[in-house]
Amino acid sequence: MRVRRLDHVLLAMPAGRESDARQFYQGILGIPEASKPEALAARGGCWFEDGELKIHLGVEKDFVPARKAHPAFIVDDLAGLEFKLKASGYPVAHDAPLDGYDRIFVNDPFGNRIELMQPKPR
Repeated sequence: MRVRRLDHVLLAMPAGRESDARQFYQGILGIPEASKPEALAARGGCWFEDGELKIHLGVEKDFVPARKAHPAFIVDDLAGLEFKLKASGYPVAHDAPLDGYDRIFVNDPFGNRIELMQPKPR
């Protein structure tokens, strides 16, 4: 037996801020919203999915953002996305270079750290 793949990433969010999640994850990052199963919909939060990319945001009562732990998303136009983030009021941060990638960090509307990476051409 072994773990085969990652199904989804769950990030926490505060209650009642689903519109902020939609604006960031769907509006800026371009990940379409997916319907939550009926049994889970009453809990609040949002799911965003595009093929095998699945980001679920769940409401946490005593919410604290993930400031170190984070998902890293592969993107196809990092410069364009960085411009869009800054234009939308999201500051981006650069970190130490990582071989083979250009990358930036941004916090979602709730303070969760997100890494955005674009492979460098070979």
